[in-house]
Amino acid sequence: MKVSVKDTTILVIDDEKPILDVLEAYLEKEGFTVATALTGSTGWETFQKVKPALVLLDLMLPDRSGEELCQMMRKESDVPILMITAKSQQEDVIEGLNLGADDYVIKPFSPKEVIARVKALLRRSKSKDMPLADKLIFRDGELVIDVSKHEVSKKGKILNLTPAEYKLLLTLARYPGRTYSRSELLDRVLGDTADVYERTIDGHIKNLRQKIEEDSRKPSYILTVFGAGYKFSSEEL
Repeated sequence: MKVSVKDTTILVIDDEKPILDVLEAYLEKEGFTVATALTGSTGWETFQKVKPALVLLDLMLPDRSGEELCQMMRKESDVPILMITAKSQQEDVIEGLNLGADDYVIKPFSPKEVIARVKALLRRSKSKDMPLADKLIFRDGELVIDVSKHEVSKKGKILNLTPAEYKLLLTLARYPGRTYSRSELLDRVLGDTADVYERTIDGHIKNLRQKIEEDSRKPSYILTVFGAGYKFSSEEL
């Protein structure tokens, strides 16, 4: 799927002006319209005004944390959010993903890598890869994926899943028992991109397990297939 950049606005929020300028130049060269902000407050105002197709969000801002801003955006929109972070620890990355971000890049980064990730996220957000059934129901209704409403419920309670978590669960649940490699899941959930971090999927899996499993340390729905990837099980273990 090609990405149409016509009338596609990318919002870049970063307090380092050299980084902001470089990203703006590379994105405009690819044909995107770019809005920029050096602070969290300005970024939030711009987000509400321009309704961007994607947000590049630095987590370390001077006036408001990127994590807080990510939560605010996610409450109002399913817009893809690509974190820009100097934090390379896995727990920091997982926290960002859990707040609603879809993917991340670690400083210092290649602008070409950022462009590839932006296009991949836009392809993923436009994907129409949906199951034919309106609802996927597992274990006598314990877990229900309502495709028409874009909702997932556990024991009758609606779960708060991020867009990436929802698509990941839907991908796995469409074919219970099928093993997906990390690269396959990355392609289906985040789109085809070069040098993507496989642990991005591990982070989304960890967050998803915490939301749908009775015990995330002993999962019964999303199983690890060692040396291969992950699969969904509709059967009680």
